Amino acid sequence: MVNLKGKVAVVAGATRGAGRGIARALGEAGAVVYCTGRSVEGQPSPYGRPETIEETAEMVSAAGGVGIHVRVDHTDEAQVRALFGRIDGERGRLDVLVNNVAGSDMRMAGWTPTWETDLKDAVHVHENAVLSHVITAKHAAPLMIRKKRGLVVEVTEFDLLFCGGNVLAQLVKFSLKGLAVMLAEELRPHRVAAVAITPGYLRSEFMLEHYKVAEENWRDGAKKDVNFLESESPLFVGRAVAALAADRKVLERTGALLSSYGLAREYGFTDYDGRRPDIVKMFAGMDMMKKPLRRHIEWLDGLTRRAKQYLGEEQATPEPVATPKAKTRGKARAVAR
Repeated sequence: MVNLKGKVAVVAGATRGAGRGIARALGEAGAVVYCTGRSVEGQPSPYGRPETIEETAEMVSAAGGVGIHVRVDHTDEAQVRALFGRIDGERGRLDVLVNNVAGSDMRMAGWTPTWETDLKDAVHVHENAVLSHVITAKHAAPLMIRKKRGLVVEVTEFDLLFCGGNVLAQLVKFSLKGLAVMLAEELRPHRVAAVAITPGYLRSEFMLEHYKVAEENWRDGAKKDVNFLESESPLFVGRAVAALAADRKVLERTGALLSSYGLAREYGFTDYDGRRPDIVKMFAGMDMMKKPLRRHIEWLDGLTRRAKQYLGEEQATPEPVATPKAKTRGKARAVAR
């Protein structure tokens, strides 16, 4: 079990899903956790969800930490500024920021092509799921810079550059991976690390409802999707974040795109039931993934070659030019010769 006693964390978007699991795991390790979000008792989620940040804070305290709930709209810079001013006044430090604000607008998750995607909420989606992260990081960073320590965690989806969903979901998740890289370079001189992390097949409240199961009998969801047997509870990615926060060499990982399942192999933690879920096993046997993954490798290889050219480690070569098709078979044979 990692030890984070005396550490102070903010989980922005701690109401449910990965955010709630991360807050609980940080509490499990003994941290003080400020659980923020918009859903509070008497003022429920605009998405019709029942979960509240009060419940999350209670779970943190029950796990062994100190849970503090603060209602914050992370798209409102004044509210975010006030949050970190309060933390500075009450604790005088900030060790971990988990940027998990996303909202539960499931219209982001549809698999429609770009030309069929409903864009009427596009601005709201990016304000809620990307701009909120920038605002939060902006006001959290000075507290970490001042002490020359800290960890910023951007919660995203999938540990490759692409992810699931329509164009809005793709742009959001891609942006958060890029934000982690940008923050890493800015914060590196101040000895503050920034990473992006993804859960695997997350057994969130929404997914449990989708499969009409509860956490107690979640395996029954495999009757609809056998891959659900490789799913993980939100606590699993939480334990990944806790392990990173306790790692004294975390700065060596700054800018990295990490996963709950990958870090479980490295740090040796498990889910609450002793399992170590790993979606790599799930995707390894899927034929539908082979062509996209090959294209992904080619794209990354191209960027690697270009970076080496900038470093002077590889000679730039002209891009191959396609030979125009001959108009007649005779000309085609001549070209072939």
